[in-house]
Amino acid sequence: MAKNVMIQGTMSNAGKSLIAAALCRIFRQDGYRVAPFKSQNMALNSFITRDGFEMGRAQVVQAEAAGIEPDVRMNPILLKPTTDVGSQIIVNGRPVGNMRAMEYFRRKREFIPAVMEAYDSLAAENDIIVIEGAGSPAEINLKSEDIVNMGLAKMVDAPVLLVGDIDRGGVFAQLYGTVALLESDERERIKAVIVNKFRGDRKILEPGLTQLSALCGVPVAGVVPYLHVDIDDEDSLSERFYRDGAAKLIDIAVVRLPRISNFTDLAPFERWENVSVRYVTKPGDLQEPDLIVIPGTKSTISDLVWLRESGLEAAIKQHESRGTPVFGICGGYQMLGCSVEDPDGVEASGMTRIDGMGLLPVRTVFSGDKVQRQTGGVFPEITGILAPLSGLSYEGYEIHMGRSGELPPVISDGDTYGTYVHGVFDAPGIAETVLRALCCKKGTDISALGSFDQSTYREAQYNKLADAVRGGLDMDLVYRIVNRTDM
Repeated sequence: MAKNVMIQGTMSNAGKSLIAAALCRIFRQDGYRVAPFKSQNMALNSFITRDGFEMGRAQVVQAEAAGIEPDVRMNPILLKPTTDVGSQIIVNGRPVGNMRAMEYFRRKREFIPAVMEAYDSLAAENDIIVIEGAGSPAEINLKSEDIVNMGLAKMVDAPVLLVGDIDRGGVFAQLYGTVALLESDERERIKAVIVNKFRGDRKILEPGLTQLSALCGVPVAGVVPYLHVDIDDEDSLSERFYRDGAAKLIDIAVVRLPRISNFTDLAPFERWENVSVRYVTKPGDLQEPDLIVIPGTKSTISDLVWLRESGLEAAIKQHESRGTPVFGICGGYQMLGCSVEDPDGVEASGMTRIDGMGLLPVRTVFSGDKVQRQTGGVFPEITGILAPLSGLSYEGYEIHMGRSGELPPVISDGDTYGTYVHGVFDAPGIAETVLRALCCKKGTDISALGSFDQSTYREAQYNKLADAVRGGLDMDLVYRIVNRTDM
């Protein structure tokens, strides 16, 4: 049975996901079979495994860091928010229905057997399991039914490393306050604390670290620097939404829908030095882009209403009429069609039908059965500026409740395009072909954008992450904690 270590944080976005990914890569580099695990994840960024199961993307990233294929056992419960007070509940990769927050809170202990079965089977196949918590273990209003922080740590007998975010300020209060709010048996599980996202000279921190260790009663395992690594983020806290909005040589404007999902579909374009991928929320933000993308969403109808009321629909249609290509992915694809119908209330939007943008000859009807599968093939004949995609091989995955008829995997009408395939730009050569076409229209050579080998680049980013975390942590202490020799 595998040994384990759990990464908990003082708050959401303290850096748990990336610290867990770094440890997965470090343990793999050191010769161990390692797998990530998160019992319950809430995120709109999800992934479909090879066998058709849906899981959170954070554990996909951690699996890649560990050098193994993503497996739904790594994330047995996934919550995908559908409204401000409710989520679709996915257990072992399959949806079991929508629940309001209070209903799920009352019922979530029913899912403990699924969590433990997934964990135990992973533990039987690996040397180390790196477990990620969620939010903070000191949410005292939620602790009684906890199955993702200290509740899970008790179930799998895991030692805990507690991560605080110094970049937001108040890291000493974060860490000590979290420890102070825990029960005595929970405090005993915390074996060390980590100061994350530090910018500056560590010597300035030393007096505070010494006092912090005394207050918390555990050592400081290390100080991890603020990292600039290009690794997929988990959800809407993504820093990519707040990057500099300046347009570059090739400019891609992505509509930041209120319930945007799988925004990592655009990541392949972000790695060219002279390509901007800007997330926009109002008409004036569009400027004069070379490509407009409407991405996926967990609530197509509600977000289409927002698109209409914000003025972005009219602005996008004006750009389209002037020849700007528009590309819709999944929910964005549905919005581009003639209508979206939800007779059974699958999306819980309160509407049974809405007219679409009318830019593609598509009628979407929602049903209770979810399509979730990996897919691949070749692009059909494509019209317009992206015609060079025709016949190229693509791969990706589908996650959607709506059906839009028996249509090709990618459809086009002039310079408007739609697909249900997430990751459609990921396959070698696809993003480059799109950019080459946009450069040709603009009279620019693609060599001006820079280029890279995506697989080599991704591996380099994981190694960069691991090197920084290894350098910032006392890995001898971490191994003693994992091996239970310093407890």
